[in-house]
Amino acid sequence: MKTNKKVLTLVQFAMLLAIEIVVCFTPLGSLPIGPLVATLSSVPVIITAILLGTKFGALMGLFAGTFSFIVWTFMPPSPFLAFVFTPFYSLGKIHGNFWSLVICFVPRILIGVVAGLVFRALSKRGGKVIPYVLSGIAGSMTTTILVLGEIYVFFGRAYAGALGIGYELLLGALGLTVVTNGLLEAAICAVAAFAVCRPLRKYHMLDRS
Repeated sequence: MKTNKKVLTLVQFAMLLAIEIVVCFTPLGSLPIGPLVATLSSVPVIITAILLGTKFGALMGLFAGTFSFIVWTFMPPSPFLAFVFTPFYSLGKIHGNFWSLVICFVPRILIGVVAGLVFRALSKRGGKVIPYVLSGIAGSMTTTILVLGEIYVFFGRAYAGALGIGYELLLGALGLTVVTNGLLEAAICAVAAFAVCRPLRKYHMLDRS
């Protein structure tokens, strides 16, 4: 019985990983909005965390970070911003470095951790909607806030220069991004988390908290 459950878990993870690959490597998952690129790669990570738990959620986040790294290194959606996500890209005198890897990987791994922990905590209190919705929002906002915050801390002046704005205006520009496409992505993740995960758990396809 345990073997069958492990096999089912691996099959589900593989299916979600396939969706993550499609989202990361096709136009379906990337939407350029202003100076940043809105991405839907958080959705499979959040769904994985809710259905399979934080460990698998973090692992899916690692895959998401790896795919993002590949995209930004070899086929960047916005070449003049690629140095933020990969150390192998430069813009004039501006070069990516170790912190590019931190920005690329750490927030995405934490999507799965945060979404999984939020769902586990809220699902213990019951509720048919709130645990899914808040898990989706928490996971999405984790990556949005961490990515933008790390850009400001590690590449603030270089990033402002790449955007052609003064450094003193950068914080406001990043905050505007959170309010616009950040909230949009959070809403999409919340709806997807409920629409996908609630039926699967309800009909006992998998029941882990």
